[in-house]
This record gives sequence, C-alpha cells and structure tokens, in this order.
Amino acid sequence: MALAAASISCRSILPAQYEYDEEISLSLDGSATMFVNGSVPALVALRGVPLDPRPAAPFDREAVSQFFTSNGVHVARIGTSRRNGRRFVHLRLEVSDVRRLQETRAFSWERIALAHAGDQYVYKETVGAPEGTVPPNAGWTGSEVVAFRLHLPARIRYHNAPTRRVERGNILEWEQSLTDRLKGEPIHIEARMDQDSILYSTLTLFGLMALLVAMTFTVIVWWVARKGRRQTQAER
Repeated sequence: MALAAASISCRSILPAQYEYDEEISLSLDGSATMFVNGSVPALVALRGVPLDPRPAAPFDREAVSQFFTSNGVHVARIGTSRRNGRRFVHLRLEVSDVRRLQETRAFSWERIALAHAGDQYVYKETVGAPEGTVPPNAGWTGSEVVAFRLHLPARIRYHNAPTRRVERGNILEWEQSLTDRLKGEPIHIEARMDQDSILYSTLTLFGLMALLVAMTFTVIVWWVARKGRRQTQAER
C-alpha cells in the first residue's frame, strides 16, 4: 500500500515528459509568449524543420531560428537538452498576434480565433495535420505523447480541456498521442474568459486597499491630533 501511494504521488508531482508540446501564454489583445519544446525527430516530422534527426548530428541553431522567425514572430531564446537518446529543442517566441499564426510556415497547422462574445472573450483553436515527414529510426516506442497548453490572463468561465481542470497559474492542457498527431487527428481547443485580466483586477484591488489604508491612517492621525489638542487645552 505504501509503494502504491508513493507511485501515485510521484505521478502527480513529477511533470509529464512530452515528445512535443506548445504553450501559448495569451494576452487579451492577442499578443502572446509562446513556448515550443520538442525532440528533433518530432520537429522534423510534425513541423518540417530542416534538421538532421540523427542523435549524434550537430545542432543547426541558425536553421531553427530562421524556420520559426517570421513577420509577427520573434525567436527570443533557443535551448537544447537530451532525453532518451534524443536531442530536444526548447524555444521561447514572442508573437504579436496569435490570430495570424496560421500565416507562418512554423504554425500553419493552427487556426486561432479570439473575439468578444457578450461580456466574455472566446478563444478557439484547431490544430490540423502535420506537414513534415517521419524520419527513419526516430527511436519512438509508440507511447510518446504531445501536448498543447493555454495560459489565460483572465478568469476562465468555460473550457473543453479533457482533464476538466484548470492547472495552477490558469493553465489548460490538451494531450494527444504522438501516433494520432502524426495521423493528423485534429485537436479542438475552446475557452471563454472574463474581459478583465487577472493582473488588472489584482492591481485594481490592491489600489483600492492602498487607498483604504491611507484614508484610515489619515483619520487616525487626525483623531490623535484632535485628542491631543483637547487634552492640552484642558490642562491649560
């Protein structure tokens, strides 16, 4: 029983390891910071990045930068690591408008819409078929998983994430097996949120609290000074 409990605990604490994952940290104006992590074979197969997929091949940083850079998308950081005998690439991208990502070579498989609907913002995304070619001897076992995460700036009113939960930090997640992703099984993402960002609401609340504290402090100082004057007059 102790071993079973420890196993469950480890699965809930340790982060999942994905062969490919994207995370969009969205702003309400449509701009975003985007994180892309994936093995070199996955980047070749899913996005068509011109890289040598062999484990011992040198990493072409310039080719990755040129592939992901486009009008409205800036590569802010590129890093690498190794896992399971494969090189993994880690990207941080600055996106001016996620609604235009489909116009880029790197994210042409995504269709994103962000619009008002009543008193809410509605975000919709469809991830379509990959555009690369599966490299030989990729080293996959068939158990690999990909993920798409959405980090929203406002209170979430609705979402269709399969987990039915909101992760810490207002993050939603959609998972899919790498096998289904290679087949082009579509992923449909939808979320609805408030019009005011959490940061804006927090700053507003903080400002009101600061104003209340200042007013209370002013009243206390006035009351103490007034009481002091009365006491002085009484003594005289």
